[in-house]
Amino acid sequence: MKQTNLLRFLFVTVFILFNIVKTNAQNGTIQGIITDENGISIPGATILIEELKKGAVSDFDGKFTMLNIPEGTHKFLIEYLGYANQEQEVTVKTSVTTAVNIILKSKSTELDEVEITAYTIGGQARALNAQKNKQNITNIVSTDQIGKFPDANIGDAVKRIPGITMQVDQGEARNIVIRGLAPQLNSVTLNGSRIPSAEGDNRNVQMDLIPSDMIQTIEVNKAVTPDMDADALGGSVNLITRTSPQGFRFSGTIGSGLNFITDKRIINGSFLVGDRTKDDKFGWMISASVNDNDFGSDNVEAEWEDEFEYNAFDDEDNLEEVAVNPYAKVTEIRKYLVQRIRRSFSANLDYKFDDNNSIYLKTIYNWRDDRENRFRLEQEILDGEDIEDGDFSVDGNGNLTSFPVEAKRQTKGGISGGRNKNARLEDQRMQNYSFGGKHLANNLQIDWMASYAKASEERLNERYLEYESEYGITYNNNSDFPLYTPLSTENADYNLFEFGELTEENQYTEEKDFNTFLNFELPLNLFNKENGVLKFGFRGRFKNKNRNNNFTEYSPEGAEFEFLGGIPTQNYTDSNFEPGSQYIIGDFGSAEYLGSLNLNNTSLFEGEDVPDEYLTANFDVDETVSAGYIMTTQNITENFSALFGVRLENTKIKSIGNEIIFDEDGDYEATNEVKDENSYTNILPGLHLKYDISKNTILRFAWTNTIARPNYVDLVPFKEINNEDEEIVLGNSELDPATSMNFDIMAEHYFKSVGLISGGVFYKDIKDFTYIFQYEDENEYEVYQPFNGDDASVLGFEVALQRQLDFLPGFAKNFSIYLNYTHLTSDANGIRNEDGEERTDLDLPNTAPNMFNASFGYADKRINLRLSGNYSDAYLDEIGGRPFEDRYYDKQFFLDFNASVALNKNLSLYASINNITNQPLRYYQGVSSRTMQMEYYQKRLTFGLKYDLFKK
Repeated sequence: MKQTNLLRFLFVTVFILFNIVKTNAQNGTIQGIITDENGISIPGATILIEELKKGAVSDFDGKFTMLNIPEGTHKFLIEYLGYANQEQEVTVKTSVTTAVNIILKSKSTELDEVEITAYTIGGQARALNAQKNKQNITNIVSTDQIGKFPDANIGDAVKRIPGITMQVDQGEARNIVIRGLAPQLNSVTLNGSRIPSAEGDNRNVQMDLIPSDMIQTIEVNKAVTPDMDADALGGSVNLITRTSPQGFRFSGTIGSGLNFITDKRIINGSFLVGDRTKDDKFGWMISASVNDNDFGSDNVEAEWEDEFEYNAFDDEDNLEEVAVNPYAKVTEIRKYLVQRIRRSFSANLDYKFDDNNSIYLKTIYNWRDDRENRFRLEQEILDGEDIEDGDFSVDGNGNLTSFPVEAKRQTKGGISGGRNKNARLEDQRMQNYSFGGKHLANNLQIDWMASYAKASEERLNERYLEYESEYGITYNNNSDFPLYTPLSTENADYNLFEFGELTEENQYTEEKDFNTFLNFELPLNLFNKENGVLKFGFRGRFKNKNRNNNFTEYSPEGAEFEFLGGIPTQNYTDSNFEPGSQYIIGDFGSAEYLGSLNLNNTSLFEGEDVPDEYLTANFDVDETVSAGYIMTTQNITENFSALFGVRLENTKIKSIGNEIIFDEDGDYEATNEVKDENSYTNILPGLHLKYDISKNTILRFAWTNTIARPNYVDLVPFKEINNEDEEIVLGNSELDPATSMNFDIMAEHYFKSVGLISGGVFYKDIKDFTYIFQYEDENEYEVYQPFNGDDASVLGFEVALQRQLDFLPGFAKNFSIYLNYTHLTSDANGIRNEDGEERTDLDLPNTAPNMFNASFGYADKRINLRLSGNYSDAYLDEIGGRPFEDRYYDKQFFLDFNASVALNKNLSLYASINNITNQPLRYYQGVSSRTMQMEYYQKRLTFGLKYDLFKK
């Protein structure tokens, strides 16, 4: 019965579509492309045939299609924000597709007494015109606009957009937070195809992997439409690579710079070249980029406790407990030395068979080598059974002031020679190959794409050499800058540190995606207005993610390893250590010595596999997403339009993990492979309303439904049972995806002189978000397992202003401002503490209450100067078993300056200085004064030359 109904539905649908196509085939079609005088495509231009009340908007490639146009000669009106209207005639024939090439001239014009001088149609104009004509709520930034900021990677560029903040890694923006929602709750696509993640335990896309100069446009969809992937709880970022120009173009950049933290150089360079054949059928664009950055960071970390016990027993044979104020039970001083080489290559090709049929191939390959040496002095309190009465002291205010510690000096490195160079080499790669086409059959528009993408992270021969000692320390009880100071420099002498461990680890994670979609679009006018469309389509995404790690511990046979003083060492103490000169890091086994060790020599080293260090982290997951949608865009009145539709997504997951058991002595006992499957279906309706109060003032409303699938590491059915520590760590293959019902209202006013003022309110009602639940089982074992929380909500507003101050007199009209501010509040329900009680004091993790961008610029015919600030508020990053253990990502403010000077028409000189504020990455525990981590990167200076050549 179901099959009969399905066949009947398909037959009726095909019959209706056939008749719509056949009926509308009596008129002609116009296919066009709009470019500037240099042959660069113009997105977001409005094309009108006023006599027919028909219109279209050019896409990101500058292309547009107008269907069902009566035979005859018609006059186009092209409207583009910031430029005078332009007219052009076109002659249409019945049942024929007419090709039109429109060149939007960039010249001085006068609009309502506002003089606009332009030598090229700038990136800001391109972005704002595209944003203005979108049906959904979107922020768009073009590559030229990106170039106004000193941002080397896409992550640093995206953080300038309203409602977005970034999590930082080694001073570069890596993970994107949209409207306060965590990175794994957002999607990142490349030319509409989902980018796989090289992260081992989550779905985060590493935005610092992609150079900003490889991308043409950044499109942030804050309210997704039914034809977009639904896994975008916070929003969806679409990165659009450069397309072939309509004429020859060459651009090249070469530069250098300096990292102030290491006083080492920066080298960067890029080029792009593209053209079209004389018959206009074949176009190509090739680009490449390289950035070699030799830098590092200075770091201090701490773990905090508010309970203290020592080796004296009460009447019930419990350890004696002393009431003390919160104290740092562990402190670490870390020195990082990093070399990061980012390379990227892209080749984009397109071929036009005729005016109705074209195909394209878009490719990009990103490859980053991250070499790192880390030197860590860790000092941890000896308490409980390891400390006796008299070994510690407490002052009259309840502060611990001295106690014994176990200290460890650890060198992190890799093998010598080759690409490793005695450092841990993290080899990250992301590649994407997309093949697609666009076709027009009478009035039926068809577009399709098949893509293959892969992201991988390989860390081979990662080595750690550690030496240990015990001695007494005094503790300064400074929660902002916690510090341990040895009571005796002789007892803390690095030469006396005894061998602790020598290990080598290999890690490999990869994620492979095969994506395919097929879209159909037809004219459909439900309200007797022109330009209505019906769109429907299908998508399949087939993903595999796996991780394969191993870990070996080596016991050296030689006596030289007995003490740290017996091997080659190097002192890394620095009077300019960024957290403060009071932090003395001291001596460590040298990276060169660690890299030179031949661990495969069995006469010198005995190796032992340590499965508890890696086995539960290994997994293999297959995920299949099958989706279909139908939607329509209708003009209800001349000024009021609506987009409504529904998307259906089915998800199937097969996962393989491992179970590992340790006996009561902590020894490895047994392991088993564990498999499980899960599937679910989501029905996701959406409605987008757009009301044009005037040509340049727009009111938008959106009601959308989105999801966020759990992280792979949470979905894997692994189990780790530790009978010694009475702990169990579990995965949860039965996790449901988080779902969100979203409401958005946005008002926008676009200035004729290319600018924008906007403001809006948004609300998200979230169900089934994931968090780590800590509880005790029936055997009083401490259990850690990901669970679905009950619900959460996010309420916020955002305002933005971009404006050329052209109303000011004289040279002051060359100034511009770029401002945006986002505020949000959130709460989360259904999260339970370690005692099983529900916590009512929590925000939704990763929701920053305040985000702000400010940029002040000056630009004339030769000089471009810009000072840019980026602020994000502190937010809850990780939920602990109780409020004292919650971890917060601290507020941060970055200040950057960049400048460029045009030496002639094609050649310019640029310079920038980043992180003027020397903003550290900082986490705190429970309260803002309790530092968990503070990592400093210092300023970065870059400079160079850029050359641009256009030939139409």
